[in-house]
Amino acid sequence: MFSAFTNSLKIPELRSRIFYTLALLFVARVAAAIPLPGIDPLPLQRFFADQTANAGGGGSLVGLYNMFTGGALVKGAIAALGIMPYISASIIFQLMTAVVPALSRLQQEGDVGRQKLTQYTRYATVLICLIQGALLILALENPGRLFPGYDLNTYGSIVITGKISFLLTSVIFMTAGTMLLVWLGEQITQRGIGNGVSLLITVGILADIPGAAAATYQLFFAPVGVARLGLPQGIIMGLLFVLVTMGIIMVVQGQRKIPVQYAKRVVGNKVMGGQSSFLPLKVNYSGVMPVIFASAILLFPQQIFSQVGAAFNIKFLVEFSNNLLRGHWTYYAIYTTLILFFSYFWVSVMFKPIQIADDLKKYGGYVPGVRPGEPTAQFLDFIMTRLTLAGAIFLTIIAVMPDLLLFELNVPQRIAIFFGGTGMLITVGVVLDTMKQIETFLLQRHYDGFLKKGRIRARSSNPTGMTGDALSSEAVVKIALPMLVIFLIGLAAWGIRTFFL
Repeated sequence: MFSAFTNSLKIPELRSRIFYTLALLFVARVAAAIPLPGIDPLPLQRFFADQTANAGGGGSLVGLYNMFTGGALVKGAIAALGIMPYISASIIFQLMTAVVPALSRLQQEGDVGRQKLTQYTRYATVLICLIQGALLILALENPGRLFPGYDLNTYGSIVITGKISFLLTSVIFMTAGTMLLVWLGEQITQRGIGNGVSLLITVGILADIPGAAAATYQLFFAPVGVARLGLPQGIIMGLLFVLVTMGIIMVVQGQRKIPVQYAKRVVGNKVMGGQSSFLPLKVNYSGVMPVIFASAILLFPQQIFSQVGAAFNIKFLVEFSNNLLRGHWTYYAIYTTLILFFSYFWVSVMFKPIQIADDLKKYGGYVPGVRPGEPTAQFLDFIMTRLTLAGAIFLTIIAVMPDLLLFELNVPQRIAIFFGGTGMLITVGVVLDTMKQIETFLLQRHYDGFLKKGRIRARSSNPTGMTGDALSSEAVVKIALPMLVIFLIGLAAWGIRTFFL
């Protein structure tokens, strides 16, 4: 496995792609650390530190959004909106293609249609950024509405200027920051190692690893008199981390291979078909989307019931809103139901068994023992329904794993998020996809991949290799080396400040 990393640097084109990707990821992390003019991020950071210590910051919608932005939201950075507006626009257009005939025709027109859809997605991203940016700045002027429990007398004001020009400039800066991240993601996809947008989200999630490592050290080596974990708890956490990671890999990579036989056809003087293949149906077809939707939607009723109950002194609503918080059985019952619902909803929108059956019939393919056409569609729908149930159960177990550590073993929120949940699902899936991309490139150059037995399967049913033009090695080295040196200097300065000062 380690020789594969060494071989990756022996191939000039792959080496240039890796350095180019690292350089652009460094630019993205810089954008997540530059604060907006007119914002003091220290009060917000102190508030989030207190909330995380009380196991509340990571469970809110703002905490979830902050994780996806790599901490840029808490820092009040120009990339505070992150890449999520683009993700939201992409999801909207994916859902609209299933119900709007014009968009569906564009999707079937090949590269030209997909380019138009991409352009429409970018326009929608700008619109979402303008709306979210304006709402965020207005909320920061009165933080108590956006961050429940925020006290101006305790933490201080976040916005230190109140001019209209500040609102306009901040919205423009945040919109530009999001579009910069979109451009970086597209460049990584075309000229780097692929999965540009996914890598940006993953790097943002992994940016908290140094802080989590420091918190883990303090958890086991706390001073005498302070509550800390012992060796048995450490062994349990290590085994649980391995088991959770293995479970996520199984869910992400799990497939049900439906055998497909193609009939022989005579085209001119050639005999076509007569081959056996398989149709891969994923166990977790919807990916991490059900967990994201369930987490986001479940938080809105809690906040609404809490505010209405407090405003009108309705005790029942206040108690019910408290039961919708993490740690209560009502929360997990509704959470599980929502994950199950959105798993089937996403599959019903994205998986089209009738179209797959028609395509198989068109090209002379059939499932052995199943008649072509409508019976094949019913068979695929039957199989996918049961696979989705298994995938939803696995997703639920992985999603509640951080809460098990948080409330049963008293593990801090900062550490618990790396034992499951949305962030861990995204991280493992993107890492597997990236390794698949690199392994494909190594096999094309007759090098061994990461595994001696078998190959890493991509999450997509039709994985593609490296696409786009690569930069020359000399040009990439000129771009990447100075940024890597600056990054190492910054990392060293952070370590000295954190552990020695």
